[in-house]
Amino acid sequence: MLDKIIKAYDIRGLVKNEVTTDFSFALGVAYAKFLEIEREPATIVVGEDMRDSSAPLADAFSDGATSQGMDVIRIGLASTDMLYFASGKLNLPGIMFTASHNPAQYNGMKLCKSGAKPIGQESGLLTIKQLIQEGIAISNRPVGSIRKMDLLDDYVTYLIDRFPKKTFKKRKLKVVIDAGNGMAGFTAPSVMKKLNVELIPMYFDLDGDFPNHEANPIEPKNLKDLQKRVKKEKADLGLAFDGDADRCFLVDENADLVNPSSLTALIAVRELKRNPGASIIYNLISSKAVPEIILENGGKPVRSRVGHSYIKSLMAQTGAVFGGEHSGHFYFADFWRADSGMLAALFALTELAAGKNSLSNLLKPFNRYVASGEINSEVKDVPAAIQAILSEYEGFEVDDLDGITVTAPKYWFNVRASNTEPLLRLNVEGDTEAQMIKARDALLAIIRAKR
Repeated sequence: MLDKIIKAYDIRGLVKNEVTTDFSFALGVAYAKFLEIEREPATIVVGEDMRDSSAPLADAFSDGATSQGMDVIRIGLASTDMLYFASGKLNLPGIMFTASHNPAQYNGMKLCKSGAKPIGQESGLLTIKQLIQEGIAISNRPVGSIRKMDLLDDYVTYLIDRFPKKTFKKRKLKVVIDAGNGMAGFTAPSVMKKLNVELIPMYFDLDGDFPNHEANPIEPKNLKDLQKRVKKEKADLGLAFDGDADRCFLVDENADLVNPSSLTALIAVRELKRNPGASIIYNLISSKAVPEIILENGGKPVRSRVGHSYIKSLMAQTGAVFGGEHSGHFYFADFWRADSGMLAALFALTELAAGKNSLSNLLKPFNRYVASGEINSEVKDVPAAIQAILSEYEGFEVDDLDGITVTAPKYWFNVRASNTEPLLRLNVEGDTEAQMIKARDALLAIIRAKR
């Protein structure tokens, strides 16, 4: 079971028989031992999302950790980036109880060392899994303490203080936010009341059953309500967050989805103005416009595989000031290299508020190519599907940094297995829409022949 639920960079599974309170207690014991081995501080910060199972899982984990002499700070309801903020500000290891965008029957954990340093398979999850399997001897240390701490106001202040205060006063913006009944419904009101915006909230009630739609904005169907509301309200933009609010997707004033790569490029340009010549990380399914724009603005583009633990580690290695993923994750060096959907949203709001431009016009220079968006297919034999693609595209430039990326003269594509679901993910980008569609349809025919 552990092999099934311990993923590449987090833990995730079904609440009833996989991610249980017994497992969470065992994880608390193993995590405490791991932190001792790593010579980390003996206090763990614990945050939780709004799922019914999150608080009981956090309780069990806390009991497991304190049984080994660890102290625990419970920050209560939090977005994942708020947990990273707590880990960074307090310089303590942390754990967030969330299944992010997954449906209600799932839950999981995201772990980090002090200063929000990532823990993925290569950086600790495999060790923790081994410790759970082997079992830990009963500790003879005194049981650790559990105390509560409210960090919401500190989190909000930290985000807002990254931007010049006068910027937000120049122009009042009308903003629709779809929280998807997730944690943005908890954090967004406190952030937005500090800004010069007219906030139109959607699905702000915290409900882990997700009664309106899944809190997964990468799926176009989950953005339809937001798009309708942006049009109806004649808003300047719409923001959609996933369940734990670490991802943010934008909808422009025309209710069109903003390509996450164009937001990556926008933030990269702004960060390069503050940090000339700096390294910027982009993941391999980002538009090829992103490295082009980074180079044009004097920066150093660094290509990464998909996944937050990989990008955070690469940021540390390269000294990069910012990293963007096409999946809507955005990472900031001055946010302990952690990702924050809310911080990315503030960059967009800042740029809009600074002038009279619409969001679509503001982003037009960054939209150079045509992308398919991520297309998921259930495939029984993933290796066979990938081999069939390689056979068909023999002779083209191929790399295997994450799945396979094939570059042709007028288009490129990436095919990779999901780290969280039994899916094969396809991304295609063409110089024109016709080129993208032709390549996309040919690839889907190969992939879905292996179902």
